[in-house]
Formats: sequence, structure tokens, C-alpha cells
Amino acid sequence: SDLVLYAIGLKSADEIKAIIDSARTGKTVENNEAQKWSFEEICNLTYKTIFNYEVYQQYADGTWYDVSKLENSAIMESLYNSSTTGMQLKVVGIIRPNASASNHMLSGNICYTKALTEHIINNSQNTEIVRDQQNRPNVDVFTGKYFQNNNISNEDKVTALTALVNDPLTTDKEKADMYIQINRVPTQSEIDSSVATLNQIPIDMLKAMLKENLAEQGEELLSYVDAASDDQLKALIPSIATMMVQTQKEEALKEIDSSTLATRLVEDIANDEISVETKASWFDIAIDFSSTTYEDNLAKLGCLDLSAPSSISLYASSFANKEIIEQDIAQFNEGKPEEKQIKYTDLVGLLMSGITTIIDAITYVLIAFVSISLIVSSIMIGVITLISVQERTKEIGILRAVGASKRNVSGMFNVETVIIGFASGLLGVVVTYLLCIPINLILHSLTGITTLNAILPIGVAGILVVISMLLTLIAGIIPSRSASKKDPVIALRTE
Repeated sequence: SDLVLYAIGLKSADEIKAIIDSARTGKTVENNEAQKWSFEEICNLTYKTIFNYEVYQQYADGTWYDVSKLENSAIMESLYNSSTTGMQLKVVGIIRPNASASNHMLSGNICYTKALTEHIINNSQNTEIVRDQQNRPNVDVFTGKYFQNNNISNEDKVTALTALVNDPLTTDKEKADMYIQINRVPTQSEIDSSVATLNQIPIDMLKAMLKENLAEQGEELLSYVDAASDDQLKALIPSIATMMVQTQKEEALKEIDSSTLATRLVEDIANDEISVETKASWFDIAIDFSSTTYEDNLAKLGCLDLSAPSSISLYASSFANKEIIEQDIAQFNEGKPEEKQIKYTDLVGLLMSGITTIIDAITYVLIAFVSISLIVSSIMIGVITLISVQERTKEIGILRAVGASKRNVSGMFNVETVIIGFASGLLGVVVTYLLCIPINLILHSLTGITTLNAILPIGVAGILVVISMLLTLIAGIIPSRSASKKDPVIALRTE
């Protein structure tokens, strides 16, 4: 693809920009020059990659920053020119589909073996930034913030909060905001009191009050309040009460100047009468946590556990083997809770089942038409045979007069109907084989799939001929029996 050619340096940035602009504007790119590269030229190309963990440098405060995001390109140039960073790479081959393959899954991407992945993972284990993150598993080394999901003890939380509050770099405004965050949380008694008050307000007044308070939140919430039933509004009262108390307490605290709130926070942190658990809960409320996790940061730096892959891909070499994989997954899931079961979705199977359902429906309709045709044909054969019996009454009388038994007469007509069935069945099979030729040509031209063919297997053709003979034989049984029962004297008098 053009993007891969650009990625390996065979197309310029200007060419790619022109292609992207043309796709956006709908204009055609004029390119009259044919571009060709030999296999040897591509395999002689060399590259250098800088790994994720190499583009970070450490600030004085211990956090790490990405130098590739800086406007100063000299740092990245030095990384590329250094012999101790990155890795030299080269093209070693070009993958293309087998010439005999009718379909393939190659999409023109740059591919590499698992050896490169394992090399990056193993090298990242010994880098300074990874060791720093592993030594501080509860702190985001990129921002210095604590992770939301941490394993910090209550005592350590109190220590960290105390250090933050007493840090000279923490301003009174920041301390005041922390104090408001901690003290705006309503107690259960305050919530219960507010709920009791709201329950005494008529529903119409409660709805009007909600609409007034939510006027600035958007039309969607207002429309929800309008459409809500009385029971739905009553179910929202605890949440409304919590929000109201929290808003009231926050507005009251904001009336106090920042220095006073900052002093209160310092005093509360130093107050030994307040339990460690309470102060630890303040940490969870007031601290601005990192938006990432410890595992996300290690993955970003390329430090992964090879024994715990994030995903496993299974490829079946045939449809039969796919069914074996399904059976193994089902066996693995037996007796396991739902969260530990392997979720299997066969997209191809779902697609094929949908197609199969449609084909089955069409097949049933065709079978119905064929069945009706066979019934009508059998009746017509029976009628024709019966007419033949009527027209050949004198012939039947002569046969009986010269010694033919009833069984001989009946057998004669049965043989005739079987011959008719064989001839018609054989004719139908031959016509079907001949029609398959133009049908296949049309299918190939419309779909482009040369392996898609309409065929009639020889075994099936033989079965169809036998069915045709059997149906005509059944249709001729009644007329043949009628012929065998005719009185020879009466039959000879027939003109």
C-alpha cells in the first residue's frame, strides 16, 4: 500500500500528502510516472527504531517526560545517532500470497517475528524508568500522581496526605479546595433528613424544583424529568437529597476565605482525635489520582509478562479442526464461573448460519414446488396410462385369449411406465448437466470466484433417475391392475 511504501521510505511525504488531500477533496491524483523497486533494492534498505522506554527523560522532581513530544528535535536526533540507543532493522523478505490461492488475508502491513517483541520486552526490564515505576507501584512516574487502584495502607495514606498538606509548595488555594472536597461529602444523617423533607413536597412541586435546578444541565435532563412518572421521581429522591446537601455544604464553604480553610485542614490533619481510617478516607476523596494504571504504564514502556499474554489467537487449518477447537473450549468452560470462561464468537459461523438459513428457506420453497410438480406429473402419468389401457382394450383381450395371464398384462404396462420414468429421468439429468455450463460461466463472471460451481454429482444423478422410475411405476400401478382385470370376451368385442 502507499502508506507502507511511505513507512519504509520509498514514497515521499509530499506524495502521501497529495493522496490524503485527494481522498479528502474527491480529486484524482495525476501520477503518470510508473514507480518500480526491485526485490534487492527493498531488502538493502536499513532502518533504526527507538524504543518507547528510550524517549523518556527525568525531571528534577522525579517524574518522566516524553522528549519526542518536544519541539526541540535535537534530542531525538541524538538518540537516532547514538550507538547505544535503538536498534538497526532491515527488510529481510516480502510475503506474498501463493499463486494458486483464490483468497488470502495479506493486507500489505510491515511484519516482524516474535523475536523482536521478546527482545524489546526483555530489554525494557533493565531500563531506569521501568525500575523506577516498579519501585513505586502506587505512583504514576509520568505525572507523580497516585494510581486510583492502589495497595496503600491507611497509615501510608495519612502520611502522604500530611506531607502534601504541609508541603510549602502547596498553596492555600489548593489546601482550601482539598478541605472543600473532604467536607462537602454529606453524612448519612444529613441525607436522611433531606430525604424526609423532600418526601413531604408534592410531586408537582418537586418536579418544578428539579427543572429549575437542572435548567443549566441541558435539554436532555429536562426532557427526562418531564417524561418521568411519579414513582420514578420518588426513586430519585435519595440521589437528589445527596446532591442537594453536597451543593449546599460546598456553597457554604466557598463563602469562607482560602487561608481559613487551609488552616482548618492543617489542624484536622494534626488532630490525633480523628481516626486513621477517617483521615485515610480523606486521601481517597481529596487526592487527584492518575488517569492510568500501573499495568498501563508498564505496557506503554514495553515491559510485559510473556507468561501472561493479553490475548491468544487460535487458527484452524480446516473446518473440521475448527469444530475440535470449539469442543476443547466448551470442555475447558465446564464447571468454571462465567467470569473465567472463554467467550467464543464464531463470526464466520454466524455469517454462514445466516446464509444457510436463507438457503434452507429457498430450498424448502423449491422442494415444495418440486413436490407439487411431481404429484401433478405422477397423476398425469397415471391418467395417460389409464387412457392407454382404454385404447388398447382389444389388444388386452387378444393377449388374454392367446394365454397371457393377468400378471403378464399388468407387468407389460408396469414396464412401459418404468421405461417412461427412466427416459424422462435421464433426459432431466442430461439437460441439467448441459445447463450447468452456462450457469457456471455466469457465476464466475458475476462473483469473480472461480471455485464457485453449480454441479450435479453422478451419485445424485443416479438417485434422481431411480426416483423418476419409482414415481412412474407407482403412478401406473392402478391402470395396470385395471388392465389385468378386464374380461377377455368383453375386451375382444370392443371396437
